[in-house]
Amino acid sequence: MRDKRFSMGEAISFGWETMKANVGFFIGLLIVAFLVENVLSIMSGFVEGDFPAIAALLSLAGAVVGIVVQMGLIKVSLKFCDGIKGKLDDLLSSFHLVLKYVAAAILYGLIVLVGLLLLIVPGVIWGIKYSLFPYFIVDHELGPIAALKASGEATNGVKWDLCLFGGLLGLINIAGALALLVGLFATVPATMVAYAHAYRTLAGGAVTQSAEPAGDAVKGNAMYIKMEA
Repeated sequence: MRDKRFSMGEAISFGWETMKANVGFFIGLLIVAFLVENVLSIMSGFVEGDFPAIAALLSLAGAVVGIVVQMGLIKVSLKFCDGIKGKLDDLLSSFHLVLKYVAAAILYGLIVLVGLLLLIVPGVIWGIKYSLFPYFIVDHELGPIAALKASGEATNGVKWDLCLFGGLLGLINIAGALALLVGLFATVPATMVAYAHAYRTLAGGAVTQSAEPAGDAVKGNAMYIKMEA
């Protein structure tokens, strides 16, 4: 049986080194992601008073674009874990997965809600168990139920490790926010890639990395994924 344990330190180190090697790219990526995610919402606010129907459509479109951007960030993170430098184009490359993502997110929310109603603890456990579904949708284009099932299998035996890992990444981003928010340009991409690294390990890929992660000055693959047959 495959060992599903992952190293938090290794994941965070990989995320940090990847961020440092590509800091310019990540700063641009986060700025573009913020603008793309919010431009339609801003436009909606401007026309809400005079054209409520148009404002509603803009808000809906903004929500869809926001989902696409979040999937794009996952795709970029996974590329770096595969030794491939991400591109800005990746941000809007997952429109075809929106319906799968929305359906899976609704199912995920219902599962967690039911768990919370059952004395809270099951909701927390199920929330962690199925939390990797976005990665399976982006990475393998699985359907909603298949993605949730795959997440449940990948997180088997490591739920509390993932809970601790998520809390640790959250603290890192809080530290970044305390640094006059500028620190978030370092901590957000670092933690984003770190979580993708953990997913790669748990999802069946034995992550083997060379001396340095893929970066602006590094040519070729810096790591490879040896997938199980």
